[in-house]
Amino acid sequence: MLDIKDLSKTYPGGVRALRNVSLEVAPGMFGLLGPNGAGKTTLMKILATLLEPDAGVVTVGGLDFIRRKPEARRVLGYLPQEFGLYPTLTAEQTLDYFARLKGVADAAERKRLVGALLERVNLSAERAQRVGGFSGGMRQRLGIAQALIGRQKLLVVDEPTAGLDPEERVRFHNLLAEIADDEAVVILSTHIVSDVSNLCARMAVIRRGEIVASTTPREALASVAGSVWEATVGRERAAAFRKSLRILSAQAFEGRVRVRVLSAVGRPAEEFAPARPTLEDYYLSLTAKPESLN
Repeated sequence: MLDIKDLSKTYPGGVRALRNVSLEVAPGMFGLLGPNGAGKTTLMKILATLLEPDAGVVTVGGLDFIRRKPEARRVLGYLPQEFGLYPTLTAEQTLDYFARLKGVADAAERKRLVGALLERVNLSAERAQRVGGFSGGMRQRLGIAQALIGRQKLLVVDEPTAGLDPEERVRFHNLLAEIADDEAVVILSTHIVSDVSNLCARMAVIRRGEIVASTTPREALASVAGSVWEATVGRERAAAFRKSLRILSAQAFEGRVRVRVLSAVGRPAEEFAPARPTLEDYYLSLTAKPESLN
């Protein structure tokens, strides 16, 4: 169990990145959704013991991740948003290096471990290839491999599919799904709603440094059922809707605008028809900028 209590962080200059964040996360895959600048990466860095909070407590299985960082790092795996690699090293050499850093001193043990990890992330055939020539998806799979060195109780994955093509995204989703088990907590931090809907049984939404929802995808969809409406109208009509309706999204479509709105009190205007709600609708209802919700 990951237990976060009253976590706060303010950067020099007065930017409040986190405001009394509290979460309880059971083992398995947990999604943290939020727009850019919401505080996701700050929270992930604190969980990864790379950043000191101003206040608050983080424990995993009773282990204090704030006060006992060396012990915490032995049971922690971390794939940051931008995972740096030495381009001249091979995949095998890269994992061997990280295994040394994580205290695997025996050469034979490291060789077995590296081989098993490369097999798990489907990079065995590329073990002797220099990582400078890897695609984005291959780099991310290698990043997950290094995060799996050790006996993780917590695996933190920050924006893992940003920039990946659809095929690599699916492959990475499958890999994360295989990793999640009944013993480790896997935190997936992202602004891509489909990543959470495809992978996570539970989720939270963070906005402006605060947790504004903690729920399941099913409960989230149920909360907006019957309240989402869609219309395709001209640009002038769409502009008028922005002044009077709670806009979830507005997308240009064949010279017109496809508008989705949230209305719990019935049809917002004659042009609208009921729409099947999506997790993105729920997410946008919580995170859209105030001017788009007027």
